[in-house]
Amino acid sequence: MIFPRLRLTNRNQSGFTLVELLVVLAIEGILAGGIVAIIFQISSVSSSSTGHMTAVKQVENAAHWISRDALMAQSVDTQGASGFQPLTLTWVDWDNTDHQVTYTIVNTELLRKYYVNDVQQSQTMIAQNINPSSEMTNCSFADGVLNIRICASVQQGSKVMIETREYQVVPRST
Repeated sequence: MIFPRLRLTNRNQSGFTLVELLVVLAIEGILAGGIVAIIFQISSVSSSSTGHMTAVKQVENAAHWISRDALMAQSVDTQGASGFQPLTLTWVDWDNTDHQVTYTIVNTELLRKYYVNDVQQSQTMIAQNINPSSEMTNCSFADGVLNIRICASVQQGSKVMIETREYQVVPRST
């Protein structure tokens, strides 16, 4: 008795046709392609933005440390070298302690060496990805103003993100 009823209910049910399934698959393919394109675009923009922000932060960090030391400096010496290096800043504290900071670029790293009374206290890597080319990263001291130009280049995939900033610092007078 139960089986004849099941046959009647199964006979009245109908499934999807092959055409309906193919239309649904085509629509799903179009939607999936759009979603993949959106995800790829977001990933590409995020990667590019990350590279640019890395370059910006490196330049800002370099400028922060150089400006901080230059504001204390009573003497600025660029030693007439082309480009940036070496930049030497010196000052004497109220207790006659001699301070000296030397900035150099080694490969693409900006290094800060700090001396107290001619004894090296520390060497710190201030920034990375600094372009060592004298046209891109340089400093000069004229008329009591330290002019600094810093350029960072960050490779992000096939793109190179470049950030260049120029600063002027007036050291304290002796």
